[in-house]
Amino acid sequence: MTPRLAVKVDVDTLRGYVTGMPRLLGLFEKHGIRASIFFSFGPDNSGKAIRRIFRRGFLSKMVRTRAPSTYGFKTLLYGTLLPAPMIVDANPDILRRSCMEGHDCGIHAWDHVLVQDKLHAMAEDDFEALYRKAAAKYEKILGVRPTSYAAPGWQASRASLATEERLGLKYASDTRGHSPFLPVMGDFHCAVPQIPTTLPTMDELWGLPGITEETLPDIWMKGLQNEWNVLTVHAEMEGISQLGCFEKFLETAKARGVTFLTLEEIAGLAILDRHEIVQATLPGRAGTLAVQGNPV
Repeated sequence: MTPRLAVKVDVDTLRGYVTGMPRLLGLFEKHGIRASIFFSFGPDNSGKAIRRIFRRGFLSKMVRTRAPSTYGFKTLLYGTLLPAPMIVDANPDILRRSCMEGHDCGIHAWDHVLVQDKLHAMAEDDFEALYRKAAAKYEKILGVRPTSYAAPGWQASRASLATEERLGLKYASDTRGHSPFLPVMGDFHCAVPQIPTTLPTMDELWGLPGITEETLPDIWMKGLQNEWNVLTVHAEMEGISQLGCFEKFLETAKARGVTFLTLEEIAGLAILDRHEIVQATLPGRAGTLAVQGNPV
């Protein structure tokens, strides 16, 4: 069976949205690929991510990925020394274009840094209020209700899972793992399918020994071992500084017969077993993440 792959795009920052997304959309159009794209809608508070400085691996990742050149110096100051600009309001037509060109579009966050760093301290009402702010902006611009969500930084809590179920989402992509599943957290069995990211991201690999623009496409290709494979890319990295490397991967994948799907298509096709969600660490990623655990 030929490998099947979904490309998932996370839009975290204003720069990623206004500069990276148009370039990625052009790339997808050129290669005839439909992606699943998740947008941060509200303030770009990227400067506040400096609070992660004491997490193991955070500084080394910033150095490996050359964060100032990847994200831009202004981005690294938003929400601290510079005011936090609104992301989608800067150019709603980018969101409209993404939807009109057939991509599977959903919610990433209202405030990306806040949710990534503080989710586990949030009550359901607090998380739902943030989600609804993003959803209201989505519906105002596109005229339809969002039906999918992908958590910032692969974070999940009982509050976020319960909100996803209560709002009737078609699927969510909050986790890392190996196959689509129905999530279990404690005694809560959620009915919303999880479509986990299965491949390591570029920012987890970039700068490691032997990782270059020439070698990375083959490393990703060798990782296409699951029935359903998901690669998360970031508008700030693959859409700007590493656009050429990402295109080389797409060209390699197409040449080797990879079938591209969206996460929505996977959610409708995959057979879903129940698995618990556990907190774990992954190489190249600072802090803990929501990871697919044992079957239940």
